Amino acid sequence: MSEKLLGTEKISTLFLKYSIPAIISMVIAGIQPIIDGIFLGNIEGANALASVNLAQPLIQAIIGLSMIICVGSMSYMGRSLGEGNKKKAQDIFKTAVISIIGLSVATSVVCVVFSRDIAIFLGANAVLVDGVTIYVRIISVFVSLIGLGFLFGFSARLIGRPELQMKGAIFSLGVNIVLDFLLVKVFRLGLPGAALATGLAFISVFVFVLAPMFNRDSSVNLFKGHFDRKIIPPVLYNGSSEGVVSIAIALSIYVFNLMFMARSGEIGVAAFTTINYMSQLAIFIMLGISDGVSPLLSYNYGYGKYDRLKEILKLAAKVNIAIGSMLFLVLFFFGPQLVSLFIKGNPVVFDMAVSGSRLFAFAFFFNGVNIMNSGYFTAIGRAGTSIIISASRGIVFILIGVKVLPIFLGIDGIWLTMPFAEFLALLIGGILLRNNFKELNQKSNEQESVI
Repeated sequence: MSEKLLGTEKISTLFLKYSIPAIISMVIAGIQPIIDGIFLGNIEGANALASVNLAQPLIQAIIGLSMIICVGSMSYMGRSLGEGNKKKAQDIFKTAVISIIGLSVATSVVCVVFSRDIAIFLGANAVLVDGVTIYVRIISVFVSLIGLGFLFGFSARLIGRPELQMKGAIFSLGVNIVLDFLLVKVFRLGLPGAALATGLAFISVFVFVLAPMFNRDSSVNLFKGHFDRKIIPPVLYNGSSEGVVSIAIALSIYVFNLMFMARSGEIGVAAFTTINYMSQLAIFIMLGISDGVSPLLSYNYGYGKYDRLKEILKLAAKVNIAIGSMLFLVLFFFGPQLVSLFIKGNPVVFDMAVSGSRLFAFAFFFNGVNIMNSGYFTAIGRAGTSIIISASRGIVFILIGVKVLPIFLGIDGIWLTMPFAEFLALLIGGILLRNNFKELNQKSNEQESVI
């Protein structure tokens, strides 16, 4: 499909065609560590489950560095293609490829060399530090190819191939399940086996997303374009909000891990791990919608079709609200069944997780709209505004909530921190979105007066 159809085809058709593959891709990427958790929690026990979760902030931060370039370049390329500037789009892509390789290799080296120091920083105690160190060291080896996989998959959406990353994600899920079964259950390799399974699963996406990048007729490919260092600042600016999203996820997990470790030790971290897995699954569904419609938003913004822009955003927000409501009901009423996927034979951890799930679930009413609002501003090149929303929900209000709420509510205050942060961020995002719509209405009026 030609990228020009992004500005002409029926919005509902485009939404389904782009958002469904993106949702599947993001959800599968998000549940790769969850697969590890299911195998480790049931075979190795609560400590192995806690070790994986302590490593998650680092993994999120590593992916976040790659996503800054991936999302920033996709937004920039989408607006360039909407303006009809294919040469600029190709230069952006080539610059992104080279930049992400350099950044990822450097990150991998640092994480491998200082893996034990990182494990201690992440909150691992004497019981968990060796397991966290091994998991971090092995996952870090695969960072470079993970970043390129995201970049190629996102770029494929711009050239009308949104299904490729979805196919790669489905394949990678199968790879992870098979390898976890063999390495963790059959060969009993524990945490090293789980880390190796996840790393190999992430890079197996290349089987599907690599081919279009070698097609010289594609709007973006590996043969055309030139590295241009002047492109790096706008790419980093455009993608900085996505980096804040990943950093916010990493920081929130890190803060919650520390709080539960301080109050309940490994048991508390294991209980939070089960809820965090379910929360991350929900968030990745909503991120999939945001990432799926991002090329539609950026293209139509560059094309000057503001009515289509607002229609796409409103449709995405409605879908996210519906999904959030369903997820709340599932977690609130079926928490015990979901927790039992990860924890068996440990009633203390089980009861703590079930109780916390009913409080944590209220966040789902708000976070889908917040994610969509942040993604919208990234797509139209307003990274600064997007950062305000992302930092509010994932950093500022998390830190405030986790310090203040437990004083009055005890451990329930920790569980309620996420709903507290999401609700306040929703108020801020609503104000910013209303102001933006006023600007778009003014631009539309100016366009009509010129005509």
